[in-house]
Amino acid sequence: MTQIDAQTQIELEAAAFRALREHLMEKRTDVQNIDLMNLAGFCRNCLSRWYQEAANARGIEMSKDEAREIYYGMPYDDWKAQSQTEADDAKKAAFEQSYRENVGDDRG
Repeated sequence: MTQIDAQTQIELEAAAFRALREHLMEKRTDVQNIDLMNLAGFCRNCLSRWYQEAANARGIEMSKDEAREIYYGMPYDDWKAQSQTEADDAKKAAFEQSYRENVGDDRG
């Protein structure tokens, strides 16, 4: 296996995150957050929450809404209005189960 120094590893991981974000935000806006959560156990909101948690762990105060705006490139409600559709009851029920299993019960 190729040896990679710590700084290069960080840069590669950051590049992979940026590629994932670009893919979900620009190439696959048709994929709904609820479908991501139901199939993969995470969605765009999870990625923004992980970003927020990483900032907070480093002493950078960042709210959920601030992290979402950074991730989505606009206020979340604006993105949701232009890109998300209403889910049917079956998807909503599956989401509740997936959310509990992957995130927990705290919706704060």
